[in-house]
Amino acid sequence: MTDVADISAEPTPSTPSSLATQVVHKAMTQRQIILVMVGLMLGMFLAALDQTIIATALPVIVGHLGGIHYLSWVVAAYLLTSTITTPLYGKISDLYGRKGVFQLAIVIFLVGSALSGLSQNIWELIGFRALQGLGGGGLMALSMAIIGDIVSPRERGKYQGFFGMVFAVATIVGPLLGGFLVEQFSWRWVFYINVPIGIVALAVTGTVLKFDFLKRKRSIDYTGSALIMGSVSSLLLVTVWGGTQYSWSSPIIIWLAVLGVVGVLVTLWWESRAEEPIIPLYLFRNSIFNIASLVSFILALTMFGAIIYLPVYFQLVRADSPILSGLMLTPIMLGMIVTSTGTGFLVSKTGRYKIYPIIGCAIMAVALYLMSNFTISLSYSSLAWKMVLLGVGMGMIMQNMVIATQNSVDPRELGTATSANSFFRTLGGAFGTALLGTILDSRLNYWLPKLLPASISGKVSKHSINLVNSPAIVKALPPAIRSGVREAFVRSLHTEFIVTVPFALLALVLSFALKEVGLRTTTGLHASSQADHDEALEGSKIRESELTQ
Repeated sequence: MTDVADISAEPTPSTPSSLATQVVHKAMTQRQIILVMVGLMLGMFLAALDQTIIATALPVIVGHLGGIHYLSWVVAAYLLTSTITTPLYGKISDLYGRKGVFQLAIVIFLVGSALSGLSQNIWELIGFRALQGLGGGGLMALSMAIIGDIVSPRERGKYQGFFGMVFAVATIVGPLLGGFLVEQFSWRWVFYINVPIGIVALAVTGTVLKFDFLKRKRSIDYTGSALIMGSVSSLLLVTVWGGTQYSWSSPIIIWLAVLGVVGVLVTLWWESRAEEPIIPLYLFRNSIFNIASLVSFILALTMFGAIIYLPVYFQLVRADSPILSGLMLTPIMLGMIVTSTGTGFLVSKTGRYKIYPIIGCAIMAVALYLMSNFTISLSYSSLAWKMVLLGVGMGMIMQNMVIATQNSVDPRELGTATSANSFFRTLGGAFGTALLGTILDSRLNYWLPKLLPASISGKVSKHSINLVNSPAIVKALPPAIRSGVREAFVRSLHTEFIVTVPFALLALVLSFALKEVGLRTTTGLHASSQADHDEALEGSKIRESELTQ
């Protein structure tokens, strides 16, 4: 195992060089790393799965608990708490160690999952989903940070490729598993399924995460945390509620937007003077961090167009079952798995990572454009190879952005930088979901009056966004009306995918600007402890000089 001795004790001036012997690093064997990976991948799988498995269950949940007007809150509650706590998890783990914080995140997530499954009304579910998000915010970011602790950036590519595979599997399997559990058991099992997986993750991480972490007893910036939570929550609620729950011009949306913008400005002011800022502003002087975060943001924004609305296309237009619609996303998963693992091994072998995001963004842009050609009669085979192409592009991007970020920052800021990258990726998914949902609703309201009889178009248009969440309602419509609704949907979906193409091209331009820095061959723990040793040694020399004067 990796052992890093505690060097927090003040050295004696007579033996400053003895500090060198206090930093002991033993490289972990491949078997030990794989065991750690299993626990981390289970934690990441929990977080990634929860973002997609609930999609097919929401109509059933609302039908059982009631409260259709609060449907978006079930999603927003988890989204808000998981997003705003991600940077806090990173900072706390940098100061006090990863293992305990990671396991705490798993426990909170499991408690929230179990209580969500036991919910008796919509308000209980919303509250317990928020609790679940408090744990979920640390799972993915800390998984990435821990692997950065134990594996050097040069070797990390081949391991982080497996993380990309986990994310791809969870993303595609989520809707499929959700549909199966709802049809064969109960919607409550969408949440209960997390419990056995989480228990295994706790057992594995408790057994294999035995390396000592060099703790730095410093203060936590709770004020900065509160400011980040307030400002991001306000902006996320604007994107979640705007155009659906409330009109864009409604006072509540305007005030939330103003509060969010002012909150961001106040946060920047506070973080510039905080002793231990949650997101240190000097990170934004790092061009690699900036570009990697922006590309991650854009990747999540564009990806959700395919992940969220393709299953709706299969169910609403092709009348496929929820289970089958999830299974039909398999080509994306296969493409992501192949390139995520493949480029990971190539990065480890060559030490070069920049070329893969460039190729990936180009492929993603082409795939999104090709996938925009939706028709009612489009064959699955015509769409499947385009989905493979999309997955191939995405698989080249995500993990390499994490590697570039971790390699470019001080190892002692590994958790903070990794969680910040995850934070911006989550924000991209949130804003992407809201943006694409608004575009879809707008285009449906444009096309429905043109494609439906005048006597019915007005009534249908008022509930256009509800049609997207209720394929069963469309299936029950008279044939002439059903045909018009389906045609309106495919035309609207065409616009939605076209809109994502410029974002993919922007990510391509940013990828060209990404600097390629030689990958370190030391692990995060080793480099961090050595840096702390050098800092302590320098302080010892200064004190010895003062004593001899």
